[in-house]
Amino acid sequence: MDYTVAMQRAIALAEKGLGKTAPNPIVGAVIIDAAGNVVGEGFHDRAKSADHAEVVAIKATGSKTNGATIVVTLEPCNHTGSTGPCVQAIIDAGITTVVYAVADPNENAAGGADTLRTAGITVIAGVLEEEAAFANRAWLMKIKKNRPFFTWKVATTLDAKVAATDGTSKWITNETSRADVQLLRRQADAILVGTNTVITDDPHLIPRGSFDGYAAHPIRVICGEQVLPKAAHVFDDAARTIVVKSKDLDLLVEKLNELGINHVFVEAGPTLGSAMLDACLLDELVVYQAPSLLGSGKTFFTFDYPSTISNQMLLDHISTDVLAGDVKSVYRIRNGE
Repeated sequence: MDYTVAMQRAIALAEKGLGKTAPNPIVGAVIIDAAGNVVGEGFHDRAKSADHAEVVAIKATGSKTNGATIVVTLEPCNHTGSTGPCVQAIIDAGITTVVYAVADPNENAAGGADTLRTAGITVIAGVLEEEAAFANRAWLMKIKKNRPFFTWKVATTLDAKVAATDGTSKWITNETSRADVQLLRRQADAILVGTNTVITDDPHLIPRGSFDGYAAHPIRVICGEQVLPKAAHVFDDAARTIVVKSKDLDLLVEKLNELGINHVFVEAGPTLGSAMLDACLLDELVVYQAPSLLGSGKTFFTFDYPSTISNQMLLDHISTDVLAGDVKSVYRIRNGE
């Protein structure tokens, strides 16, 4: 049987968990019967339950799991944490085939496929692996590098200016772009800015608009040494706010790890953003580019040392969309890889 369509659905389900699962991965699961009909599905959502996606799907399927196939975006876990191992739940449910996309790189939870095979269950690995890994890239990066995945968002003119010479920056991009940013905020576990952004712009850093199914807003994180106004919007009760009163990026990462953060949405200005890029901490760049020119002003990225064309930083293009005239482009930052 071709499990591509079922895995596509499982990936879409997993993405419903963005911003809801940290420190756990996003995972989606679909259960199908022998005729290929979907009889149950689910995704991990810590706000609703500690149950992993496989268990959510099994419970949704009820008595129809015996002899069924479960299609899941991540290899079922093989350890006991806040819940029991998913492999045991699958075995107990009478499921006879397990199809997964990405092998679990977490040493504490890996080995699920071998356990399932030992129990006589057919295991098929690697279906839509690249697509599922991209959706779950934040958690996979955290496991690989022991730090969160950082996405830097920049709103700029065609000549790469993020502010005019008088310091004004609202609004460079249009309402459609700004609405898209709210979705990216919502799907992150934390929103990061520097102290200068708080002092200059007084942002609220709360996703605007209606987002069903979210119990809490992302954690607001401020990094830097400047004294912050006590009346700043980021200190209200709308979300938790953490201040890392230091320019030490290692200390910042340590604090984010303590919080169990998977994905950080960076809305910092040129100083902090460039420092993070120079320190190989940024993994993804999202640029919203307005069809306008300033000619002078503040550019979004700069290093303090001379460069040559031969050592330019090359990025991998992921996607480009036109948003009511603005251009949104997403790039992967290689970080020496």
